[in-house]
Amino acid sequence: MGEAVYGAPPAALAEVDPDALQLSPFSLEGQAIETLADRSIDRVVILAPPGTLERRYTVAQALRALKTGGELVIMATKDKGGSRLRKELQAFGLEVEEWSKAHHRICRVQRPETVEGLDTAIADGAPRLVPALGLWSWPGVFSWDRPDPGSLLLIEKLPALKGEGADLGCGVGLLSRAILAQPSVTTLEMIDLDRRAVEAARRNVVDPRAHIRWSDATNTELSGLDFVVMNPPFHDGGAEDKGLGLAFISAAAKALRKGGVLYLVANRHLPYEAGLTARFTKVTVMTEAQGYKLFEAIK
Repeated sequence: MGEAVYGAPPAALAEVDPDALQLSPFSLEGQAIETLADRSIDRVVILAPPGTLERRYTVAQALRALKTGGELVIMATKDKGGSRLRKELQAFGLEVEEWSKAHHRICRVQRPETVEGLDTAIADGAPRLVPALGLWSWPGVFSWDRPDPGSLLLIEKLPALKGEGADLGCGVGLLSRAILAQPSVTTLEMIDLDRRAVEAARRNVVDPRAHIRWSDATNTELSGLDFVVMNPPFHDGGAEDKGLGLAFISAAAKALRKGGVLYLVANRHLPYEAGLTARFTKVTVMTEAQGYKLFEAIK
């Protein structure tokens, strides 16, 4: 196999074959990096994930899959792990070439015959049962090692639900489990774009009413639902993106029947009111607490 890429490295910083195999867990057309055969890839280019465990895991999986003499190019901005890339690669026993460009640190290595510490890095970044959640999770997914306060507020204030619903951006299933605790819920669509979150959710939510999908929640084909519950993301590639939350709101409005209800929790500073009032007939702020707003919006 020739070349693989993880994420979307800036074109000005590294050449990537247009036919390179995409390994990002957010790419619906890609392949899981874990499924690559050992020593099967000639070259891998990585836009490094920001979390240390996730980044070291990704590098270790790439090195495992590289042929001896194969090339790894990895980059990150200085505030998202770039300043640590060289040392992290050297910890695998690698000789590192490093340079800076466009606020990124870029490192290049050739895979030697023997690489140190691969098994440890892969184990450290692998999915596990997290005691603080009581759920299976995976380093790199949203709020992977602790309950998100916004989701906890939504669970606390969640009213009685019934009929058919959805959890858009379901993550590992924290909200979905609370929804499915209500016996009047007949079906729940659980959708997330992060393959790792979906794999964890399938271990956490074992309920015949739950339909778990690896898909883009903003491009959902759902319709006629009685309710939607969500804590939508508002970062894309590490940068705040208010449009992402608005896209979730639009998707929820399309998925609901007339009279259906959206329950949405969001950081207080996010300006979602206009997007909600444009798509729903009645919008109410149920509560504000701990830096969050909880909305009820009726279609």
